[in-house]
Amino acid sequence: MGPGKDGEKLTVKKGDTVLYGKYAGQELQYDGDDLLIMREDDILVILD
Repeated sequence: MGPGKDGEKLTVKKGDTVLYGKYAGQELQYDGDDLLIMREDDILVILD
């Protein structure tokens, strides 16, 4: 995860389980791993 927008802290943390919209984010492959990059605004809910 990168820094928050304009230096703001992110709500989501590494390891959190999240739900997001079907077309949210950008899919890509890096070093054989499938990754999904998205803005925090695209996350609908963070599950505990």
